[in-house]
Amino acid sequence: MKIFITGATGFIGGSLAVDLKARGHAIRGLVRDDAKAGKLLALGIEPVRGDLSDSALLTAEARRADGVINAASSDHAAAIDALLEGVKGSGKPLLHTSGSSVIGDDAKGDSLSPHIFDEDTPFVVEPDKQARFALDNRVRAVPGARGVVLCNTMIYGTGRGLSRDSVQIPPLVAQARKSGVVRIVGKGVNRWSNVHIDDVAMLYALALERAPAGAFYFVENGEASYAEIGEAIAARLGLGPVRSWTVEEASREWGEGHARYSFGSNSRVRARRARRELGWAPRHDSVTRWIREEMPLD
Repeated sequence: MKIFITGATGFIGGSLAVDLKARGHAIRGLVRDDAKAGKLLALGIEPVRGDLSDSALLTAEARRADGVINAASSDHAAAIDALLEGVKGSGKPLLHTSGSSVIGDDAKGDSLSPHIFDEDTPFVVEPDKQARFALDNRVRAVPGARGVVLCNTMIYGTGRGLSRDSVQIPPLVAQARKSGVVRIVGKGVNRWSNVHIDDVAMLYALALERAPAGAFYFVENGEASYAEIGEAIAARLGLGPVRSWTVEEASREWGEGHARYSFGSNSRVRARRARRELGWAPRHDSVTRWIREEMPLD
């Protein structure tokens, strides 16, 4: 299969590109600069120079490909519309990468939500995430194509492509290295579902082949609180007790969006449909074990 991937130099997209290449697919990946284009080419991935603002290019690439994966922004409406234009009426798969902060709350790290969502649970979507939710639904409704949404939870593990680091645990580690203290938002009792990047790649490969039009899949295999994650980071780095930050204090380090929704919210889901419908069988089940035993220290 000829597959076009946006975000091919990123953590998720790069890992997908390398994995799908190893499975025998021909990969073209969107890239913004020549240096990264050369690195992609060295991995056997054909670079496509451009960015998400180039709607004509995205539509043309979607028409050329047998399948499309958006692994760049979950919120770039113009880019998604261009890809939808390229696949509509073709029967091709378009896999769109969303994120489970779409059902995140505003707990500020201080409360544990009792709400655990699966694909059949009515979603509770905060106002700030309504636009993402609407975009997910546009992908699922694309006429004459297989629009599929994969809603990833906290992803851990080491990326296979050009970007090694994911977007949640590494910023906590970087701050801890800089200050000598692991910081979490509030009490850290808030919990996030999580999944290993290798299991994510496995699910995307299955979805390309088997997912029906309009499918929505949560992507998870376990959950942990931020207090547990912070303690694991402290143990791995040999640091002292984990300390608390308010959202306001954390925002000065990570920005308000990340402080409130990436680190301060609850995002608890169960990936029932992918297991039942696609036969997905993830192999990694403990983010804290990975942090304590496998997380890179360099």
